[in-house]
Amino acid sequence: MSATALGMIIFAYLCGSISSAILVCRLARLPDPRTQGSGNPGATNVLRVGGRAAAATVLIFDVLKGMIPVWLAYKLNIPPMYLGLTAIAACLGHIYPVFFGFKGGKGVATAFGAIAPIGWDLTGLMTGTWLLTLLLSGYSSLGAIISALIAPFYVWWFKPQFTFPVAMLSCLILLRHHDNIQRLWRGQETKIWTMLKEKRAAKKAAQAAAKNDNNGK
Repeated sequence: MSATALGMIIFAYLCGSISSAILVCRLARLPDPRTQGSGNPGATNVLRVGGRAAAATVLIFDVLKGMIPVWLAYKLNIPPMYLGLTAIAACLGHIYPVFFGFKGGKGVATAFGAIAPIGWDLTGLMTGTWLLTLLLSGYSSLGAIISALIAPFYVWWFKPQFTFPVAMLSCLILLRHHDNIQRLWRGQETKIWTMLKEKRAAKKAAQAAAKNDNNGK
């Protein structure tokens, strides 16, 4: 392994260790996502505790922290195997962040960002797979699981030299979704539409309570 490849792997892990969910919630004065909802510091849980704007911000930053180191490694002509290790390092940083007590999220958005530099055609297929699964089922976690299962086949079709590292990345994502798979099997997973309805209902209740307090004064 060259010094450049090793440096990119370390850089990717450190980028991944920057927990967007925790930082965005702190800046927006929202509850810590590790102590609310599912306890997962990721975009879906931030949607639950903070709303769409905060969740979208987290999603974008999580994608970028996987995309940037892999894109740089790709431009430096690092061999496919070490490029794959760079992608995995970014996801491991998200899952086990050194800056936040090694307790992070599930790495889906970061993995997506890490795969994106391989090609826009692959990125489009991955995005379409996730969105279609989400729209048909209502489960964000199922979209991530299906995308992780299919990703190695997409990569094999477009750029087969990256199939093995992407397959390793997919296995990591599936392992992190073990609890979600069990809840889906038992019918206990929460649909994203339900989260949004609960969030709107809670907001209306808070507004009504504030109005009543003002009237009482």
